[in-house]
Amino acid sequence: MRYLFEAYAFDTDLRELRRGTEIVSVAPQVFDLLDYLIRNRERVVSKDDLIKHVWNDRAVSDAALTTRLNVARSAIGDSGEEQRLIKTLPRKGFRFVGQVEVKRPAVPAVTGNATEPPPVLALPTKPSIAVLPFQNLSADPEQEYFADGVVEDITIALSRFHWLFVIASNSSLTYKGRAIDVKQVGRELGVRYLLEGSVRKAGNRVRIAGQLIDAQTGALLWADRFEGALEDVFELQDHVTTSVVGAITPKVQVEEIKRAARKPTENLGAYDYYLRGLAKLRRMNAQANREAFQLFCKAIELDRALACAYGIAAYSIVVRKARGWMIEPVQEGAEAMRLARKAVDLGGDDPVALGMAAYAYAGIAREFDDAVAFVDRGLALNPNAAQTWTLSGWVRVWRGEPELALDHLARARRLNPFEQMSIHGGMAYAHFIASRYDLASSYAEMGIRENPTFLHSACVSAASNALAGQLGQAQKAMARVRELSPDLRSANVRDLAPFRRPEDLAKFTDGLRKAGLPE
Repeated sequence: MRYLFEAYAFDTDLRELRRGTEIVSVAPQVFDLLDYLIRNRERVVSKDDLIKHVWNDRAVSDAALTTRLNVARSAIGDSGEEQRLIKTLPRKGFRFVGQVEVKRPAVPAVTGNATEPPPVLALPTKPSIAVLPFQNLSADPEQEYFADGVVEDITIALSRFHWLFVIASNSSLTYKGRAIDVKQVGRELGVRYLLEGSVRKAGNRVRIAGQLIDAQTGALLWADRFEGALEDVFELQDHVTTSVVGAITPKVQVEEIKRAARKPTENLGAYDYYLRGLAKLRRMNAQANREAFQLFCKAIELDRALACAYGIAAYSIVVRKARGWMIEPVQEGAEAMRLARKAVDLGGDDPVALGMAAYAYAGIAREFDDAVAFVDRGLALNPNAAQTWTLSGWVRVWRGEPELALDHLARARRLNPFEQMSIHGGMAYAHFIASRYDLASSYAEMGIRENPTFLHSACVSAASNALAGQLGQAQKAMARVRELSPDLRSANVRDLAPFRRPEDLAKFTDGLRKAGLPE
């Protein structure tokens, strides 16, 4: 059945809410709530009615009910203050008061072979993923709602990543309750990756398991499980969503980089050049940096609107400056800012582009306030973007906000448990400028163990040990610094670490001098 009201179409068969031609994403429980209110719009629906038909007689607090009603109102452009479509009648209940037109589905004509399989969809140029319905392994049918809610929230969170093609949950949920073959589902949905999961209730605990699968090969790429108390299912749902999204997005990008590396160069598109550039950039040497920059430029040539390519190209020049690899500093700095400004202009809704551009604004132009504004905009757009949280932490280090930097870097570490080197390096700097030298050297050592060529970690290790009086350790770290950056001198430490506050730069330079850095 389709119910039409104002600019909205509510389809109970497709379990779809549309505003005009745009699909409005709603959680399954919110959809059921709207469904019950619209179907019973001729009468006032009591709280007990809703609990019985939407929550299956499960105990629901007034606060939880109010929250779900407000979410339902928001989905259809209403609010608790306005109550234009869903009205609350004190001490009586609720009623859908909008004017509704009912459209019954037409009976389709039977043509062709009824058993003809669905067509195979071509894979998008971007990495593609679908979140399949999570199995309810509990005896409690109420966990169906929770499982569907997890799927909906993960799908919405993934859709905020512009480099991903994400299948809408309405399509994914058609596989609910069916035995599936992952390769067949991948072909039917036209995606390369599938996320499967399950929910199991045991006593007052809920356990959620998830696994990421390559739909073309059937290979398991990632798996994990999460557990929490049943009494706070919404908080647990948020925790699962954040953990899963933070874990699988870096994994998908790594798999895509491997895939791009196997392609013949004559078949590469803009995104493939971008991925190859990322792989080069991670090698952290001067030649690889310049090769990465050229790959990003090729991506831009093929797609002039690829904001993330402009951002990462600008970022690569900041790395070049910090490592002393610039050949023409003035021209290269100007080019970095041109690219950063273009990333911001094109990527106003792209968290990666905004974060990379922010790093260039701080590291090249020392325009820290603009850098914070851009990276904060990126985090508002996608609070699950681990890379943007990492960049925000570094911008806060350079701006002289160590506690905020530590908070943002901790968020990045929680979201991306597989790539900690840059995060631990940033934490080392934050503790250093807060004069916590023992913690600074500890985090610096973590960064060095994860990547012995990461210059920032080696420098913080040298400076923090020197100021803590651990001269032997400081000199050992300085030997590593001199090996990684033979041209680094006290006079150009600012290029490595663009601190906004003079006292931070002075302390860092003093520590490096005491560790043995030449003038």
